[in-house]
Order: sequence, then structure tokens, then C-alpha cells
Amino acid sequence: MIEKRVISIRDTKTGAILATAVTDDQVQLFEGAWYFDADAVDMTHLVVSERTYVCPYKGTCYWIDINAPNHQAKNIAFTYFKMNPGYEFIQDKIGFFAGERADTVQTAETKMENSL
Repeated sequence: MIEKRVISIRDTKTGAILATAVTDDQVQLFEGAWYFDADAVDMTHLVVSERTYVCPYKGTCYWIDINAPNHQAKNIAFTYFKMNPGYEFIQDKIGFFAGERADTVQTAETKMENSL
């Protein structure tokens, strides 16, 4: 059996799971943020905005807002469509800040999987 860590990001207002994935498979921690593969994120109430932030070494990120029936908030996540050289591994992934924030909270659990 192999122990795997499952990371989830929840909406603090509604409790809805916004993203969930197994570390090293579909999510990785980098510079204080969890970067999820796009298919591990529920985009139902998430909207990529036109607002950007330019990181001098990673490139331009686009902020993602939540627009759910009981919760609206800006800048809860971010994504990079085009990266500077050396950071391609986070391109097109959805980044959420690690830990607890005003609008999101990270949870973790351990899962056991059979090894082959």
C-alpha cells in the first residue's frame, strides 16, 4: 500500500469543494500555492477575469473570481496561460493559495492506494 495525500480547496462561505486532487498526480505545492490540473477544479462558479498580475519571473497571471449563488469574491485563484521560461510546469493550472484565506480553505487527508 502507498500512502497518498489528497488536497482539497473549499469555499469558506458555502463549504463547496472547488478543487481536489492527489499530490504529485494532479496538484503540486509551489511558492505557497497549490497548482491543480484544470480537470481537478470545479469551474461551475469560477470565472477567469481580465484582471492580471505580472510576476517578474513567472509571467502574467489572470485572477479567478467565485460567482456562486451565496458567495461572490474576487481573486480567490489564478492561472497562467503563457509562462516565462522555466515555469512551464504551472502553465494552464489553477493556483489557490495554501492554507486558510478569507474565501478559501485548504484541507488534506491521507488515502491508501495499492502499489503495482
